Amino acid sequence: MNKLHIKKGDTVIVLSGKDKGKKGKVLEVSPKEQKVIVEGINMVTKHVKPRKMGDVGGIVKVEGAMYACKVMAVCPKCGKPTRPAHKFLNDGSKERVCKNAGCGETF
Repeated sequence: MNKLHIKKGDTVIVLSGKDKGKKGKVLEVSPKEQKVIVEGINMVTKHVKPRKMGDVGGIVKVEGAMYACKVMAVCPKCGKPTRPAHKFLNDGSKERVCKNAGCGETF
């Protein structure tokens, strides 16, 4: 199974590593590799070669991929990190909800 608890567009907080405690928005998700790319987190240097006439090459800072188990989703209502729970609706569909006590906000 290649499922992740994080989706594109979620706000997440980093649990471990050099960027521990920082928040950011998920730009890309790769379920097959179990990795995510978060805006402004895990910045790496990349050497870029000019491809077309007039392009500028050089060293560029870009976001690197990190394992999804190192991040946790942040509830938009209470602002606390949470593991999303799933709530089944009457029409048979399900939605992700906050597990924190007294919140229960969907996201």
